[in-house]
Amino acid sequence: MAYDAGMLRAVLREINLSIGDGAKLEKIYQPARDEVTLTLRLGKAIRRLVINAGTSSPRVCLSDLTRENPAVAPMFCMLLRKHLAGARLLRCEQIGFERAAKFVFAGYDEMGYAVEKTLVAEVMGKYSNLMLLDAEDKITAVLRPVDFTTSRVRQVLPGMKYELPPPQDKASPLTETREGFFKKFGEYPPELPLDKFILSTYLGTSRQAAQEIAYRAGGAGALCRDVAADALWEVFSGWFADLDAGRVTPTLVTGPDGTPVDFAYTAETYRGAGYGNRVYPDFAGLFDAFFAERDRVERTRQRAQDLIRLLSAAKGRLMRKLDAQTEELADTERGEEYRRTGDLIIANLYRLRRGDRVVSLIDYTADPPLEVTVELDPRLSPADNAERFYKHYRKAKTAKTILTEQIAHCRDELAYLDTVESFLDRAETEQDLTDLRDELYRAGYASRMKNYAPAKQSKPSRPTETVTPGGYRVLIGRNNLQNDHLTFRVAAKNDLWFHAKGVPGSHVILLCDGAEPSAEDYTFAASLAAGYSKANAAGGATVPVDYTRVCNVKKPAGARPGFVIYKTNYTAYVQPERIGEWQKG
Repeated sequence: MAYDAGMLRAVLREINLSIGDGAKLEKIYQPARDEVTLTLRLGKAIRRLVINAGTSSPRVCLSDLTRENPAVAPMFCMLLRKHLAGARLLRCEQIGFERAAKFVFAGYDEMGYAVEKTLVAEVMGKYSNLMLLDAEDKITAVLRPVDFTTSRVRQVLPGMKYELPPPQDKASPLTETREGFFKKFGEYPPELPLDKFILSTYLGTSRQAAQEIAYRAGGAGALCRDVAADALWEVFSGWFADLDAGRVTPTLVTGPDGTPVDFAYTAETYRGAGYGNRVYPDFAGLFDAFFAERDRVERTRQRAQDLIRLLSAAKGRLMRKLDAQTEELADTERGEEYRRTGDLIIANLYRLRRGDRVVSLIDYTADPPLEVTVELDPRLSPADNAERFYKHYRKAKTAKTILTEQIAHCRDELAYLDTVESFLDRAETEQDLTDLRDELYRAGYASRMKNYAPAKQSKPSRPTETVTPGGYRVLIGRNNLQNDHLTFRVAAKNDLWFHAKGVPGSHVILLCDGAEPSAEDYTFAASLAAGYSKANAAGGATVPVDYTRVCNVKKPAGARPGFVIYKTNYTAYVQPERIGEWQKG
């Protein structure tokens, strides 16, 4: 279900149980524009408190994942460090039954006096925000300032006193009484769906939670008139009594193909056959499992906007150029027609006169002979008209040769950009993106990379590395330059080389130095080559992977980075696989 007030309440309970009598705030990071990570020391243990105030996946949770942080901390992060460094997290509490939480810290002010400061997290979709308040509830720092030009209803600016968002005309499900519930249910239109009654009447409940309550009370698609008030109250009151008492179950909802589709604080049944529930011991593990890959992709897209725009513009330009060249090449097919027309005019010079515009000539080279209508330039002599057609023929012949070369070059360039795009989709760290920028810079895209200069002492990332079941090392390239380096500098001539057939992907080197690995090792390396390629997007399909000894792999002169040719290869058909995560360089 969505991260609603019920989910926030369950998570805050888990955080309070984790910190006990308090936890020391050791470090503050801001790995993404809308996300803050607080490193807490709990005795000898370290836990990370993640507060995400983004529009797509706002949440508050504990996490065991380590995220890459920017080299220079953003201003908001610096302000938090200034005011909360060395503080102690005393408790966290939900504000009413809203999607807002307070984190109360005990620290010291500039004069050294003990003072309490509060960090307020509002996880409200596009209105999410994060604010630091002083002891008088005045805003000291805000992640996303809101002034009069943005909202006339509620402004959030440093120096202003913190106020809650405008209240909704809804009741709290935690304090609802039986009599109040029956009265509201009786006044609600009976022809409307049951889940809409819960959504429109009570605070902080997501659509998924309302649908689950309605399903448990009256089945799929139940209307208000189909369910007795007693039956609905029993399910409704039991649901929120369990939530208030902490009787929750961190649950990952999986789709028919086994992929995560949602998360919940109790098992979901309303989705029907094919959907499953995977229980986790805590919400930290649940959110790490659900958001890890999604957050990685989102962070990469945010940091790689310049690369995405560059690749999109370059590919669009090449596609338009390729279409124009293909049309021109089709026109050159008339070259032979121009030559035959010139020959026909020469064969009939005795019949033609200057000033003729259209003549009918017999082509005796055709079987049977064919009458051909030829348009002439009346200003030219018959011989000059023949030369005019020969000139068109020679031009078409030359254009065909040049256009064929240009089209091949254009397709090679598109294929190269596809490989860069493939590596960009799999990039995880800032260094991966830096390496791709450097590769494009070297490939001749410097003029389109504004304000970019390659770092003089940049340390390139190391390849992904793992070990086969038989104990052989496997190296996987992260970009085209690294592919070339692994294949032609690192690998020995008797090592094994793997690459997904016909699609962009990583060069995978099985370091065996002439030894013969087991079939299981071959399959392992081939599966990685399929997994670290564009073919992995097919999802569940078997992927062909070519493999051979490194000595059979060659690089043509002048070829783009990553492009090779090979011979004496074999092909394996495997399921794509990836190792747990990229090794950090």
